[in-house]
Amino acid sequence: MTTPPSKAGTKGVPRAARERQVLDVATEEFGRRGYEATTVAAVATRVGVTKPLLHHYFGSKQDLYLACLNPVGDRLLHAVRTAMTGPASAAQPTAVTGTASAAQPTALRVLHALFTALDGRREAWFVLYDTTLPPDSDAARRAAYYRRAIDDLAATGTADLLRTTGSSDPLDADALAYAWRGLCTALVRWWVSHPDESPEAMAQRCARLFTAGRTLLTEASE
Repeated sequence: MTTPPSKAGTKGVPRAARERQVLDVATEEFGRRGYEATTVAAVATRVGVTKPLLHHYFGSKQDLYLACLNPVGDRLLHAVRTAMTGPASAAQPTAVTGTASAAQPTALRVLHALFTALDGRREAWFVLYDTTLPPDSDAARRAAYYRRAIDDLAATGTADLLRTTGSSDPLDADALAYAWRGLCTALVRWWVSHPDESPEAMAQRCARLFTAGRTLLTEASE
């Protein structure tokens, strides 16, 4: 019996499975090389299919990028929103001791959520924060939508944090949100080059770094 075209794959691989393979490889390629340097031909070669077949499955290069971006953006946005709105008093393993804590700082909850959302596809962060997207393209606009949504959440969090220190300067909040985005990107970039680090290990490492930073700042103010 002939397999319906919507389910047909290549070399005995069901279409759905082959599409997942394509998206996994394409996400890695876009994340590592950027949109401009990534080619549909390179993705097809890595997957082991023809370029025309890949176009048949996903359309243009921009369509393929969007197919990679949308699940990444949705997953990261959901992870950040959930981490920020979740109860801060929920007992969770602390990033330093691994034992239950009465309260985990929001920043660490967000980082842990990001690492968990990116686990197994770490380059996906750079699909979202790609500086080579064609200006005024659907790809650039969609990526900007997700970045703005995540940045808005970060701005809310940093403004709340500054208010606890008595600062209400909007430029302080803007600078801190900008620094936070850069910190997340730097940490993910480091994580990509250390594949044996689990999300939990990364969260623990961040907690130790935050503690060291607070110690340095305290010593500097004395």
